Amino acid sequence: MRILFADALDSSRVERLRAGGHECLVEPELGPDDIGARLDGVDVLVVRSTKVTAEAISAGDRLSLVVRAGAGINTIDCQAAADAGIYVSNVPGRNAVAVAELTMGLLLAIDRRLVDNTVSLRAGQWNKREYTKADGLMGKTMAIVGLGSIGLAVAERAGAFGIAVTALEKPGRTDAVEAQITANDIELVDSMEALLGGADVVSVHVPSTGAGPMVDAEFLALLREGAILLNTSRGDVVDEAALLDAIEAKNLRVGLDVWDDEPSAAVSEFHPALIDHPDVIGTHHIGASTTQAQEAIADGTLEVLERFAAGGIENCVNMETGRLGVSTIVVRHLDEVGVLAQVLAVLRANGINVKQMSNEVFVGSVAAVAAIAVDKEPSSDAVAALESIEQVLGVAIRAV
Repeated sequence: MRILFADALDSSRVERLRAGGHECLVEPELGPDDIGARLDGVDVLVVRSTKVTAEAISAGDRLSLVVRAGAGINTIDCQAAADAGIYVSNVPGRNAVAVAELTMGLLLAIDRRLVDNTVSLRAGQWNKREYTKADGLMGKTMAIVGLGSIGLAVAERAGAFGIAVTALEKPGRTDAVEAQITANDIELVDSMEALLGGADVVSVHVPSTGAGPMVDAEFLALLREGAILLNTSRGDVVDEAALLDAIEAKNLRVGLDVWDDEPSAAVSEFHPALIDHPDVIGTHHIGASTTQAQEAIADGTLEVLERFAAGGIENCVNMETGRLGVSTIVVRHLDEVGVLAQVLAVLRANGINVKQMSNEVFVGSVAAVAAIAVDKEPSSDAVAALESIEQVLGVAIRAV
């Protein structure tokens, strides 16, 4: 494969790919407007924070996969990739500990006023009387909004501080997540009102959806007087103007690692209005920026690339995950060349579109079974045509 790295990745992982016969182009200086011109002959594009636009995706003549070396995918036009039949994969969970550590660091910095302490000392001022004022964290309640891998990592660390953790009840969680909820003594509540209104600390860990900020005036109105709000997820999750008003109205204290309209460049002029407020502390979107996290993400990226080179796909985020179609045609057949081509020809002749399809081979490689989800119920004539194929052993129609 020919792989373009538009952001830096650990050199040892890149060399491992080269040793496997892949051509690796490492060009971390590329910006969003530069990528399209570099995609000629490229099979895979790997990015970290660099945006991947619809225009860039359309410029790829061989592009088959875009890998986000991290969890968030809001910088990639996933729909444009899906429309072009290009996979988008991410590397979720590998930076969870790093982000959780920063979240707890922001909380400690707010409670113990670590930033103000340091600024005063650097200015030659000793004011122990002022800086001994702190609540302490033990016995407080933290509401975690977004109980994914990062939220769970925060819950684990908050529990070690003696903080009670709450989260929103949500159907469909996996058994593994439910086990972690139990292990970390997370109390689940039924409504956002109960979650936010009962918390001393609210920590936000949700993806950007592009549908507007979750933390808006209505959300903020539910917070307790004097609550602490932490956001280490995405900047556009928070309505910054509404937050500035709420800080004044409700004496909120705030810790932010991410900002709306933050610069895409590593070094830039940037002065968000929130940072001027004395009850706000901030960092430079560094949640995942530890050596440990970057090595883990590099390993995860390598796994995605090697799996793709072997003909598989891992952590794909732009494929339909639910069952499609109105019925499934199950065709048991001999494992011989051209059988599936005949099956598909029958479906085409009957105006039946395939929505999803799988084919598995039985032990011994004599027979196989294809499960084909289709957009309409096949007629009796279509079923008879399938059954008439010499190598077909049986046909069954099942409702999706």
